[in-house]
Amino acid sequence: MRRVITLALLIIVNFSLQSTIFGFHNINCITPNLLLILTMSFGLMRGRKEGLLVGFFCGFLVDCVVSNIMGPFMFIYMVIGYMNGFFHKNYMVEDVLLPLIIVTVDDIVFNSILYVFYFLLQRRLNYTSYFMEIILPEALCTALLTVILYKLYVVINRYLKQKADERKV
Repeated sequence: MRRVITLALLIIVNFSLQSTIFGFHNINCITPNLLLILTMSFGLMRGRKEGLLVGFFCGFLVDCVVSNIMGPFMFIYMVIGYMNGFFHKNYMVEDVLLPLIIVTVDDIVFNSILYVFYFLLQRRLNYTSYFMEIILPEALCTALLTVILYKLYVVINRYLKQKADERKV
């Protein structure tokens, strides 16, 4: 129960920060994707199932506020969380390089999918410009913030694991 409450609070706090503080203080419409960092972190630390669930709720919040229809962001975050869960057994918690690489690739994939649905289907075909002006700067901004937030999420995850192990004993 503690894990569910903690994850719910993390999702709400990250969504609030992403849509308010980082939304107002953006540079050239570039904001770090905090929900993507959260989804990647828990998918990487806890596996496919938790990555999928965190992605579901992150995407659900975004769909409720941003999208006209339910599902597109939810599906993207769920797939990203699930795919990141495959790296769960291959990483060391202290390693920061793998999360940096993964979140950069995730952000590029995330924004490329958004480009297809929001621009390409409306015949805006200048992907190179979109990549250089939006996708790449946002991926770098998200990667820089990952260094700080990932370490915080590791501490939170260790605390939750410790409390769960104490309850089992």
